Amino acid sequence: MVILTSVLTTGALTLTACGSRDDKGGDSNNSGGSTTTLTIGVDAPLSGENSTTGLGIQYGAQIAVDDANKKKLVPGVTFKLKAYDDKAQPATGQSNATAITGDKTAVGAVGPLNSGVAQTMQQVFASANMVQISPSNTAPELTQGKNWQTDKKRPFKTYFRTATTDELQGSFAADYAYNGLKKKTAFVVDDKQTYGAGLAKIFNEKYKEFGGKVVGTDHVNTGDKDFGSLVTKIKNSGADLLYYGGQYDESSLITKQLKDAGVNIPLFGGDGMFASTYIETAGKAAEGDLATAIGVPADTLPAAKQFIETYKAKGYKGDYGAYGAYSYDAATAIINAVKAVADANGGKVPTDINDLRSKVVDAVQKSDFEGISGKVSFDEYGDTTNKQLTVYQVEKGEWKAVKTGTAK
Repeated sequence: MVILTSVLTTGALTLTACGSRDDKGGDSNNSGGSTTTLTIGVDAPLSGENSTTGLGIQYGAQIAVDDANKKKLVPGVTFKLKAYDDKAQPATGQSNATAITGDKTAVGAVGPLNSGVAQTMQQVFASANMVQISPSNTAPELTQGKNWQTDKKRPFKTYFRTATTDELQGSFAADYAYNGLKKKTAFVVDDKQTYGAGLAKIFNEKYKEFGGKVVGTDHVNTGDKDFGSLVTKIKNSGADLLYYGGQYDESSLITKQLKDAGVNIPLFGGDGMFASTYIETAGKAAEGDLATAIGVPADTLPAAKQFIETYKAKGYKGDYGAYGAYSYDAATAIINAVKAVADANGGKVPTDINDLRSKVVDAVQKSDFEGISGKVSFDEYGDTTNKQLTVYQVEKGEWKAVKTGTAK
């Protein structure tokens, strides 16, 4: 990956006599008296491919910021959200990371959505000693190093995630495919991206360990629209299941073209295709298709009830179902860390931004609270200790949970 070092100049925090309002309509005001304004950056695809889930990340974090300000969670501090659109492009994500760390009021960042984008951002945040928490990255190497299967080593102490890894998600899907659905042959496809290829590889390995037979593999490119040759290969293979590692943009078209060709087998994928847009695009062809997703359904969590009501009441775009609650908890972990730093400093945040950022990283590592997605804490690699996963299936045009469990 490309390494970009960000050099910061020590600066004092910005003091304001009033709060601020972000350009996306989120109210970040903390009325009354002078306050220190601290910014939390959000990076996700807010337009183009993957924007449905990206917007869910943005607004999940926005609600957390608004809640913290309303409750005056950190006395004397107003939190402001600033969202950056990476368009699911690694280079853009890296530029956004440089912009976030260059903001002298920024104390942390939530995002990105895509693991491939995260790879270009991690070094930038590490160089600035700023915490980064992704609610959706699942590639194991981001926290456990490139040799994670044989020698786990954490590459960046500033990087955390509230999403569990593909190692667990791929195994969970393989188990359900073979033992739950009783599908004995599978065709495995991926989009060549860090997330998709990694997830497909793990599914492939685990599915065979359970006793399944992989009768064919192939790859597609992101942005492809015509999958005729792939459909022919799958049809000729005789597979009774298609597993896809990638996002909903391509998988929704693949399943539609597959069913149109008379190949009526389910398409099974990961959390990258768990979005309402998948069903909207594929239409009736999506019926019976499956996806794994991190955690348990947000609408079954009592703690997430108010969050969901707020999201809907404000008319926020995007889909909160996949990562909204995890984005909320990621932002809250940063806010709680600022509070812990202030509490240890006589009730005041350090005036030196670099000192504050460093202490926030350490405080996030010690996170231990009940979030709206469940318990929020991190292990020695920065991975969430919440290992719950859910298999969803499309039933009558909606995603329905069919299996929930703790990944092993």
